Amino acid sequence: MKLLFVSLGCDKNLVDTEYMLGLLGQEGFSFTDAEEEADVIVINTCCFINDAKEESIRTILEMAEYKEAGTCRALLVTGCLAQRYQEEIRKEIPQVDGILGTNSYEEIVAAVREALAGHEFQQYRPFTGLPKTSKRCLTTGGHYAHLKIAEGCSKHCTYCIIPKIRGDYRSVPLEDLVAQARELAEEGVKELILVAQETTLYGVDLYGEKSLHRLLDELNGIPGLRWIRILYCYPEEIYDELIDAMVRNEKVCHYLDMPIQHCSDRILKRMGRRTTRAALEETVAKLRRRIPDIALRTTIICGFPGETTEDHEELMYFLNELEFDRLGAFSYSQEEDTPAAEFPEQVEEALKEEWNDEVMELQQEIIFDKNESLIGREIWAMVEGQVSGEAAYVGRTYRDAPEIDGYVFIHTGETLVSGDFVKVRITGAYEYDLIGEIVPA
Repeated sequence: MKLLFVSLGCDKNLVDTEYMLGLLGQEGFSFTDAEEEADVIVINTCCFINDAKEESIRTILEMAEYKEAGTCRALLVTGCLAQRYQEEIRKEIPQVDGILGTNSYEEIVAAVREALAGHEFQQYRPFTGLPKTSKRCLTTGGHYAHLKIAEGCSKHCTYCIIPKIRGDYRSVPLEDLVAQARELAEEGVKELILVAQETTLYGVDLYGEKSLHRLLDELNGIPGLRWIRILYCYPEEIYDELIDAMVRNEKVCHYLDMPIQHCSDRILKRMGRRTTRAALEETVAKLRRRIPDIALRTTIICGFPGETTEDHEELMYFLNELEFDRLGAFSYSQEEDTPAAEFPEQVEEALKEEWNDEVMELQQEIIFDKNESLIGREIWAMVEGQVSGEAAYVGRTYRDAPEIDGYVFIHTGETLVSGDFVKVRITGAYEYDLIGEIVPA
């Protein structure tokens, strides 16, 4: 029985996919990448913004064609779109045999078996507790893995649908995370990437206080791990004990993903964000003072309802002054069932795109200057793979998270494999990537 699994959306969704693959693998299913070979197709969907929603729907319809053709015996949909639009999927896409909500992925084996038996399967567990974890089937190559430390979000930003499709914030117990991390390290994982809708609030619901620093202390002691990377830190929740833990634990990368979304106090308030421009500037200054070589990544929303040319110009000035090391910009997506969708003064799509382009053009200049400043510096890099047909490899430094940041192209006659760590002298720079050569460690 061959199964095709399509995972869409964020790395947090990917972790759910890997758990489902692990459960199915334990039950004897084999996996394929070829749609025409699959007896069962499962699509783990996303619907965070409109583009993600459209991709999920398009993928379901494409896979439904194999069901109609008779090569696929069972088609299942899981994840965020399944949670949010369960009834619409049932009515509009009858080829779908099973639907699992975001808190129900541990039922994937039962769902597949019921679908193969010709029975419709649906389950949407309430947002209390967490699905049981199991052995994962890693899809990232084995040298790095994501560790999801919490589920859901309690922030309720006005533009965001996550609390309605993932529930309120629920931390995974610390001892469970340490056990998962040990198992991953024993399987060869060298970089552990901590993810959640919001990592900085880890432990508040379980231990009555922020506990990410405690988790870092525990993970730092696990043999085999080389890097620990932190994503999705809300700037207003970054706290001194966390910074202290980043300083004292040598395995914790001097890298922090800190989505700010905007800098205008007026826009931040309309977004439901709990910070100000002054507080953002203070947080960035503190991080750079305490950790001088830190690489800071952020994300920006362009064209939020009510945003004016003056707000955009303020943002451009702010970004030019703070010079984030990494940045992603997104045009505001008007998501139904969110407060912001009903706000007056919705910005025209063309203007959103124009502002988005201007932000990214500015960031391209900033990162090119930063990359040029690294020329001559020696830095450790993790090998990701070989450049086809060349005596060169692709790697990442501590400044680069997989899939979202840049690479360093390493020219060498040595034979390397993915997951190797090599010390590299930076010899050149592109807009987003670096060029380097191996130097003795």
